[in-house]
Amino acid sequence: MSVIRARDWIAGLSVAGLMFPEAVAYAGIAGLAPQRAIMAAIVGCLIYGAFGKSRFAIVTPTSSSAAILAAMLAAVPGAIADKTVLVTLIAACVGLLFLLASLLKLGNLAGFVSRPVLRGFAFGLAVTIILRQLPAMAGMPAAGANVLQQVYSFFSGWPEWHVPSLLVGFTALAALLLLRRLPFLPGALLVLGAGIAAARLLDLHDHGVALVGAVPLALTWPALSAVRWQEIAGLLPYTLPMVLILFAESWGTIRSLSLRDGDTVTADRELFALGAANLTSALVQGMPVGAGFSAGAASEAAGAQTRMTGMIAAVGLVLIVVFAGDLVASLPQPVLAAVVIAALTHALDPRPLLRLRTLNRDVFIALGAAGGVIAFGVLDGILFAVALSLAALLRRLATPYVARLGRLGEGHDFVDIARHADARPIAGIAIWRPAQPLFFANADAVLNVIAARIREEPATHILVVSLEESFDLDSTALDALLEFDAMLRASGRTVHYARVHDRVRDFIALAAPALVDCLSYSVDDAVALAQLGSKPRLS
Repeated sequence: MSVIRARDWIAGLSVAGLMFPEAVAYAGIAGLAPQRAIMAAIVGCLIYGAFGKSRFAIVTPTSSSAAILAAMLAAVPGAIADKTVLVTLIAACVGLLFLLASLLKLGNLAGFVSRPVLRGFAFGLAVTIILRQLPAMAGMPAAGANVLQQVYSFFSGWPEWHVPSLLVGFTALAALLLLRRLPFLPGALLVLGAGIAAARLLDLHDHGVALVGAVPLALTWPALSAVRWQEIAGLLPYTLPMVLILFAESWGTIRSLSLRDGDTVTADRELFALGAANLTSALVQGMPVGAGFSAGAASEAAGAQTRMTGMIAAVGLVLIVVFAGDLVASLPQPVLAAVVIAALTHALDPRPLLRLRTLNRDVFIALGAAGGVIAFGVLDGILFAVALSLAALLRRLATPYVARLGRLGEGHDFVDIARHADARPIAGIAIWRPAQPLFFANADAVLNVIAARIREEPATHILVVSLEESFDLDSTALDALLEFDAMLRASGRTVHYARVHDRVRDFIALAAPALVDCLSYSVDDAVALAQLGSKPRLS
């Protein structure tokens, strides 16, 4: 193993200072003892460090998975009365489903999540988490079923804002932002320590500032009672949403951070690492785990260099559990909220979205992803963004556009006449190129456009259609092409096809062998064939 870099030590210890209170909070959301989240965070970071790829990913319980777990524990019927056993089974099922997805190479499905979606996802998730920290900064309970309701409740209840809590929170936030100018210092850890010292020296609790409080750290592992297969099978309908949540949040986090920093990750490997981490979490009676955005952003902000950062964070969390549990009880809640907010502020950089606007491409998809996460939550938001992305793709593919080609100079290149003033058409030959692959949704429309253009030129009897964009054809597109060919030949015209890929050539040869003589590998070859006056007859 390579030598651990100094930045990894700083980043790991900084993240460990954030992981402990977050674990306590997420266990509380799910209604579990804190040690369930703490043990899950420790093993999640260690196992991911061994099998994962991202240097920034911190695999721990997340706020989204904790909320889904709480709903599952309330909704799952059956005879499993021990909540700890139920959580263990859920974590194990999540791990097995991740491993199965990795084995089946389903990570490629992540390709349907485009980069604008990921950028919008990261932006929206950062906004969501920051907004959810506002009540803690103001010493108020979070009211509302979703983030929009919580924000409305927060601002409409401004008379109830607790001024000392606000002062503590904003002082911690300002200190964290200033410490970023000193990257060699573990800013989050220093601010957490200062917050604990201030709480004890200034008696902040007596002034109404909420503290994290005592955390029971007895790490006990209850024995699994006899569980029937029917009860495990009954968990699967509830486990699938958890897997989708963790995959959407984890892959969105890992991929967006990797894109921002030029790292390379693969979805199948991440699925395997997440599966191994969740199975190990189940073995130690922990909660389901994933790569949370706030911890990942904190790792990035602290300057993580390798995957050792997560392992160091796990060791740091063990040290905190053993030696500093009593100190953490004095941590002010507004300071914890400030640490989370500071870790996410750089994710609010609008430049990636502004670049899309400048390019005039996909900006509405990125904004839809951001708005969807904010309005509908992580899973529904990412599904909404993916649906937008696919809708945009289908619209682009299904919109007929064909280019009239001409020869560029005296060479062999044929280009769009509308874009190249020096391109010249070939006398007596019309050359058309569809701008998109032909498939079932657009083949008829695209070929009808070409047929209409040909009818506008009654003197032109030779047609060349370039299929360079179509790397393959489905049966619907093939039928449309054959009908198009038959219609034009019936009108007395000769049709040649250029830039025909091998898969398309094989498919046409199977369906209409007589057309093979009309297929060429280049536009120049098709034009030469047409000029020779070759007119193959269909059998």
